[in-house]
Amino acid sequence: MSTQHPDNVQVPFFAETQDLGGEDEIREAYYAYADLGCDEQMWDVEGKEVDTFVVKKLLSRYESFFREKQLGRDVRLTLRVPNPSVERAEAKILLETLESIPRSYDAARMFYGEDLAPICEVILPMTTSAGDVDRVYRYYRDFIIGRQHAPTAPGGITIAEWIGEFRPERIDVIPLFEDREHMLDAADITAAYLDGKDIAHQRVFLAHSDPAMNYGLVSAVLLNKIALARLARMAEATGVAIYPILGVGSAPFRGGFTPHTVDRVCREYPSVHTFTIQSAFKYDHSPGAVSSAVAKLQTRETGAPQEFDEERCLDIVDRYSAAYQRQVLALADVINAVARFVPSRRKRKLHVGLFGYSRSVGGATLPRAIGFTSALYSLGMPPETLGLSALTDADVAFLDESYVNFPYDLCTALRFADVDSPFMPAEVRDAIDRLAMEREVNETHLAATRSITELVRGSGSGDIGDLLLRAASARRFLG
Repeated sequence: MSTQHPDNVQVPFFAETQDLGGEDEIREAYYAYADLGCDEQMWDVEGKEVDTFVVKKLLSRYESFFREKQLGRDVRLTLRVPNPSVERAEAKILLETLESIPRSYDAARMFYGEDLAPICEVILPMTTSAGDVDRVYRYYRDFIIGRQHAPTAPGGITIAEWIGEFRPERIDVIPLFEDREHMLDAADITAAYLDGKDIAHQRVFLAHSDPAMNYGLVSAVLLNKIALARLARMAEATGVAIYPILGVGSAPFRGGFTPHTVDRVCREYPSVHTFTIQSAFKYDHSPGAVSSAVAKLQTRETGAPQEFDEERCLDIVDRYSAAYQRQVLALADVINAVARFVPSRRKRKLHVGLFGYSRSVGGATLPRAIGFTSALYSLGMPPETLGLSALTDADVAFLDESYVNFPYDLCTALRFADVDSPFMPAEVRDAIDRLAMEREVNETHLAATRSITELVRGSGSGDIGDLLLRAASARRFLG
């Protein structure tokens, strides 16, 4: 699934400006399908002006491609909509987006000359209950499709006779779980949503970036693994096939998913059916490497999720998260100072992060996950290092079995660490020494981050924005 997450350093060749939006995102969807071989594009309608004519534009501008690859059958366009329970200011955009689905259906029917739904699913972020998902499902079924049978006036013709029939008759709603409580409850919430519905298969989306930002890297991995194991058990109990989606970015902190780590990440999460191909994956590597990696993903076989001691995992999550959050809060001011220089890469404002809501972490407002990750890397403090001080030798031994890429992810991040940074907490430096991970320091990155550190502290010369991009280029991801 190609997505619009703005974690890329390099600007794609087709972009008119550095911040993609509008027509650039139409071109991006076609590029993901036609050149990279992705079979799905997430169309994000959160926090930006919504182009509800995306289907019509794709079919009319790239007619030859979509004659061969039918939209809705061979390739997918999946809408990510606002969650009215959380994003009150964006709530009515959900309704506008759902209203556009029958119109997109009409455009595809005219193009293909047959009944084919180009959009049949939407993603609901920040899901916290079965009711969140069910309301979207029922609103579309009852108030968009159902109203076509109502008369335009007493004794008059129906809306369908006047306007034309409304299709598809239903849409599937994909819950996206992004915080600890609801990731652990993902199986129960999904089962409650499915209860009483004639649904044979269901996609469930699990986040990596927001859990990592809120609870640390190790916690994010363990929470996802517990959620995946519970979803598999729920599928077996209910008979509904569950197809998990995992949201992963290029930084190890955000999933460590690059064209060169596809095999590793697939081994880490064998039951995941769909992985997100974010912007750094697409634009900070050669097109050949990207398309080869996508082809590899399409031919892989999924397997059973890893089973392990959940109680032990949650004990580690508790202790690790507490240390991680304490260290993050101590760095909040410097993170915010550097994050101001992180380029947006997209013409939109992403939804607020959990740190902004939560009182349990002191009420600190921090940037979203990409800016947060970029800021810490730019200071020579990869966020993967925060929280390590809470891990005992026994914890590390347990992680070697339950988080198989832990040594690799940490060594990858440590290539870009400055252990002499004045901002690095002493307990983190001690933990790095204790773990004794072998690493090869990237000197280009180190020089850039030390210059940024000097500028943040009020000495030195240079432009933080330019230095930040120089460091990001060395990493091949912005954040």
